[in-house]
Amino acid sequence: MTISLAQLRRCSAAVDLGAARTRVYVKNQGLVVDEPTVAAVNTRTGALLAVGAQAEVMDGRTPDYIRVVRPVSGGTVVDIEMAQRLLRTLVGDKLRKTWRRRPTMRAAVCLPYGSEPLAQRAAVETLTGLGARRVELVDTLVAAAIGSGLPVEQPEATMIVVCGAGTTQVAVLSLGSIVAAETVQVGGNAIDHAVIQHLRLHHELMLAGQAVRPLQLILSGGDGRTPGSTEVHGRDVVSGMARSVHVDTERVLDAITTPLTAILDGIGAVLRRCPPDLVADLGERGIMLAGGSALIPGLEPMIHQATTMPVHTADRPDTCAVMGLGAMIEGKVQPLHLDPMAP
Repeated sequence: MTISLAQLRRCSAAVDLGAARTRVYVKNQGLVVDEPTVAAVNTRTGALLAVGAQAEVMDGRTPDYIRVVRPVSGGTVVDIEMAQRLLRTLVGDKLRKTWRRRPTMRAAVCLPYGSEPLAQRAAVETLTGLGARRVELVDTLVAAAIGSGLPVEQPEATMIVVCGAGTTQVAVLSLGSIVAAETVQVGGNAIDHAVIQHLRLHHELMLAGQAVRPLQLILSGGDGRTPGSTEVHGRDVVSGMARSVHVDTERVLDAITTPLTAILDGIGAVLRRCPPDLVADLGERGIMLAGGSALIPGLEPMIHQATTMPVHTADRPDTCAVMGLGAMIEGKVQPLHLDPMAP
């Protein structure tokens, strides 16, 4: 995927189709859509019942004839038709009419690093079905780095770690391009699964996936306190009855350490492939965390301990990619001009 800022400036919309959330940035309007990438469908009639937050609440609470689907997995569109219906509903009638008035409407979309041609084609078909005449593909790593405020266009190293729901992408950038990158098949969903398994094995409690997020908020101290234990409600594995237990937060943090080590391995692999000069730059500048799962408890101190580099988390890590893509289509990113020297 090549990035041409001149072509991106012709785009009127930027889309981040994530496995967890879908975000749409419209030129001169800003971020207009930020909803979960979830849809609820009636399997008997094929009707779309709800999308976004309304559909996410239905997950695990629907009768047999209602199915809650996620058309995007790991940043890749796996169900083009459902993704189009989801976007069509989220964008709304008013915005779609605005787009239709422009017969040459262009859109930009973020894709994970190293996406296969089939995944790129799926993203293009999803947006062309919404009315786009041309779709520009941009690496999520570059967009997230720009959205985090990193000077990616300068001849110095910047390191970005994008923690998504399905995968974690690691890259070192310089002069607006990716020098080395790695994709790790571990994300927020794997952390949630580790917490659920810990509660099932050690407390015989079945916990719904949606109940893991509030637990992680407590673990990270995001609620203003970091207790030694917290009360968790779920279903007893043996009796099937509702039950609540007090969970030791330290043991839960130990449980999620194992999947987090895969992210450390990915960071180490990227650093080993970088020239020494760039690694020296990173020793001063540090590592930037972005993505919706960047606030996983224990991730930032673990990376700092393993690399001895400063680790920073973006101000709005969840929207870094779409805001960086929006900055590119707005023309706020200026590349470093390198004029060829005369012989």
